[in-house]
Amino acid sequence: MQNTKTKVAFAGTKEQEKELRAFINKTKNESGATMPIMQKAQEIYGYLPVEVQLIIAEELDLPLTEIYGIASFYSQFTLNPKGETQVVVCMGTACYVKNASGILEKICDTIGCKSGSITEDGKFSVDGAHCVGACGLAPVVIVNDNVYGKVANDNKKINEILDKYK
Repeated sequence: MQNTKTKVAFAGTKEQEKELRAFINKTKNESGATMPIMQKAQEIYGYLPVEVQLIIAEELDLPLTEIYGIASFYSQFTLNPKGETQVVVCMGTACYVKNASGILEKICDTIGCKSGSITEDGKFSVDGAHCVGACGLAPVVIVNDNVYGKVANDNKKINEILDKYK
């Protein structure tokens, strides 16, 4: 069940675990508590590795498969850690027809990690995303909170964008 793309070992702290367990104990008896608990866990850890899913499952007396099912279904959750710099390439229809997949491939080659993973040093993560709602700017690349539109599928343009974050 654990994602093998991730090269960074889980590094949760006792303080993070204590914060999560306190939140779970405070909210677990509320109706529909699972989603807010999972959102809080992701806020605390930055992602939902199997170790965190186990804590949630145990505390809520739910099967791990149920927690994993929720975490893997909703796009707001991520099972992999994110880099200091998060690169997202829109793969929605408008971007896709303008070769977003080629841009994603060039970015992955430049950064040195596959889509959906993180560099070994933890500095970058790369992901493809469903439509980001900027179709008029297609193809779109988002780096942290900065949106780059009409990105050319060439090494020069991609290097210009990424060099700002190295």
